[in-house]
Amino acid sequence: MMQLTTLANGLRVASRPMASVETVAVGLYAPTGSRYESSRCNGIAHLFEHMVFKGAGGRSARQLSEVIEDVGGDLNASTDRELTAFYASLLAPDLALGVRLLSDLIRRPHFELQHLDLEKKVVLQELAEARDTASDIVFDNLQEAAFPNQPLGRPVLGSEEPLEAIRIADLQDWLRTQYSPASFLLVAAGKLEHHALVDLAEEQFADMVPCDISIADPAEFIGGSRFEPRKGDQVHIALAMPAPAWGAPDAYASQLFADVVGGGSSSRLFQQLREEQGLAYSVSAGTQNFADCGMMWAYVAAHRGNAGRVHQEIERVLVETAMGLEQRDLERARALAKAGMMMSLESCWGQASYLATRLLRDGRLVEPHEIVEGLDRVTLDDVRDVGARMLAGPRALSSVGARLALAA
Repeated sequence: MMQLTTLANGLRVASRPMASVETVAVGLYAPTGSRYESSRCNGIAHLFEHMVFKGAGGRSARQLSEVIEDVGGDLNASTDRELTAFYASLLAPDLALGVRLLSDLIRRPHFELQHLDLEKKVVLQELAEARDTASDIVFDNLQEAAFPNQPLGRPVLGSEEPLEAIRIADLQDWLRTQYSPASFLLVAAGKLEHHALVDLAEEQFADMVPCDISIADPAEFIGGSRFEPRKGDQVHIALAMPAPAWGAPDAYASQLFADVVGGGSSSRLFQQLREEQGLAYSVSAGTQNFADCGMMWAYVAAHRGNAGRVHQEIERVLVETAMGLEQRDLERARALAKAGMMMSLESCWGQASYLATRLLRDGRLVEPHEIVEGLDRVTLDDVRDVGARMLAGPRALSSVGARLALAA
């Protein structure tokens, strides 16, 4: 059973005991990311994640690695546009160590200038690697095309000039304005007792003083196109349109529409482009639901010479799906969505991530059966209607390897 306790300073502590395992996953999750950055500091959320591992709580980067690996555990982090997470996986008796290390990362980072200069080089290498990967850069460019000149459209990794300009003071400001105890939470799943996790949270975070945090600017899907030349035989194409925000009444319907379009090997886009026409190997579609807006996307990697045809086929399949989606399509997508969620919840990390996402996005504990019931309530007309509304909106188009243009 999921359990939730709120400390006096607002920090929420959530857990999901799992009697059948011998391990535990524990994480600190904050509702922040690249969307909260200024243009001057684009990339600071991700750089901050790197920097706390360079030294925290009196331990060097090497000592942080050694102390967690001495007990066979793992310590890591991730940054996205609206979510940053720091997490550890350990054997159950070492939960206290995991919580203490997470506290050190957020509350006692060293932030030394020599480490900042070094880690900027590392992040720039990561950025270069991502840019060399066409299937990565096509989605960064798609995000920029969908949300031009907006924080939500900027790349999570940042770009060279802003990264080079980030100072120690900027990292300290980021910590002060993004990590208030009332905004982030401690979650754990696995072999644990909730009261013990609360005691550890009290020990590490009870004296943390609440502060005001920055608010993200509203976002609007504008649309447009981005083209990047690249040598080689492959072209990567991603097309997007506006979708509902997280928690919107038609959010589940939009997810199911995207799954029918390109959510698996039985999806319409996969069957048309790969199985029937042999135009592509990689085919997919999905939705991204942000706090106040959303984006549905479709992606195909194909031969450069077929770029125009593939673009037309994507548009055709989208329109035909909205007009001719059948009940069996909906039931298959619904089954895949349910199974995907339930399978992810069989791991400690799946449970911890689920807890954090639901608490940060919905503001409360949401039992998995509520998600299943929400999916079950979606009707065929709901999916057709949301598909038609998304298709009626503007388009964002990104291509790497071939120049394409949005339809007039």
